[in-house]
Amino acid sequence: MPGAIYAEGLVKTFGKVRALDGVDLDVPEGTVLGLLGPNGAGKTTAVRVLTTLLQPDSGKAVVAGIDVLKHPTAVRRSIGLSGQFAAVDEYLTGRENLQMVGQLYQMSGRDAKKRAVELLDRFNLADAADRTAKTYSGGMRRRLDLAAALVVSPPVMFMDEPTTGLDPRNRQALWEVIEELVSGGTTLLLTTQYLEEADRLAHDIAVVDHGKVIARGTSDQLKAQTGGERVEVVVHEREHIPAAREILERHALAGAAPDACAVEEHTRKLTVPVTGGAKLLAEIIRELDTRGIEIDDIGLRRPTLDDVFISLTGHAAEEATADADAEDETKETEK
Repeated sequence: MPGAIYAEGLVKTFGKVRALDGVDLDVPEGTVLGLLGPNGAGKTTAVRVLTTLLQPDSGKAVVAGIDVLKHPTAVRRSIGLSGQFAAVDEYLTGRENLQMVGQLYQMSGRDAKKRAVELLDRFNLADAADRTAKTYSGGMRRRLDLAAALVVSPPVMFMDEPTTGLDPRNRQALWEVIEELVSGGTTLLLTTQYLEEADRLAHDIAVVDHGKVIARGTSDQLKAQTGGERVEVVVHEREHIPAAREILERHALAGAAPDACAVEEHTRKLTVPVTGGAKLLAEIIRELDTRGIEIDDIGLRRPTLDDVFISLTGHAAEEATADADAEDETKETEK
C-alpha cells in the first residue's frame, strides 16, 4: 500500500529544461524522507508538484491518501509547507502573523494566541514578537516562516531546505521540533543540502540529479555502497603528496579505480577507500615513516554522506553546478 507521500513517474518540463524526469517516491507514514541533490536537480519542483503548486506533465501523486491532481483543495487541508523563501506578511508583527495563520486554519482566537506564544518562544522570537516582520533580519523571517508552517500539526509536512540561513543554535532547535513532530506521527519530506541534517533526521534518503532519483536507501545503506572505510592522511610538506599517494593507492580497496586516492592540494590531505581496519592503518604509517614522509595527521573513518554524494553526482552537495542555471530558468518560468 502506498505511503503517506507517493509519486510515480512524475515528469515536468519548462521549455528545454526537464526538471522532473520520471520521479518515483514512496514515504511511509510517520517517517522522514530526505531529498538530496545539487542545485537544479529537481528537488523544489518535486515539492511544488506534491503540494499542488504545480501540475506535472505526466505521472501520478498521492498525498495523505488524496490524489493531488484530482483533489488539490483536499490535499492542501492535509499538509503543511515551508518553502525555500520566507512567506510572511511584512506589515504584521510576528505574533500577528502566527495568529492569522491559526485563524485561517479555523482555530479559535484564544487557541491561535496560545499557539503563537508557544512557537515564538520555541523559535527564539519572543523578544521580537510585537515588532513588524519587515524589521526582522533574514534569519528571523526564516524562523517565523517555519513557525507559521507548524501552527497546526498536519499529518504530512513538506520542508524545502528549511534551515538555510539559520545559525547553528536555531538549526538545532528546528531539528528538535522536527523530531517531536515525527515521533507524534507526522510524515515529512525534507529537501536539504546539509548532509549532516539528512544523516540525523531522515529515515530514508533519495538522491536526485537531473530530474531523476539516482539512489535510494538509508544513510548506512548509501554509505555501504560507497565503500567501507577511508584512510585520511595530512602530509607535512606538499612535495610529499605524490609519494604518499603512491603508498595509499597500493593499499586501496580491491576493485577501486587506479586514481582512487582523492587529493586536496590546499590542505595536503589524501583520502583513499580501504579495507583492513587498524592493522592496515599501522602498516601505512610504517611505510610512510620508511619513506621519510612526515605527517601532521592520519586517521581511519567511515564514509560520510558527502562521500556518497560526491561518488553519485561528481561533486559536493553545497557546490553550485551548471544545473543551477536550469533551476534559475525553472523559477523564472514558474513566476
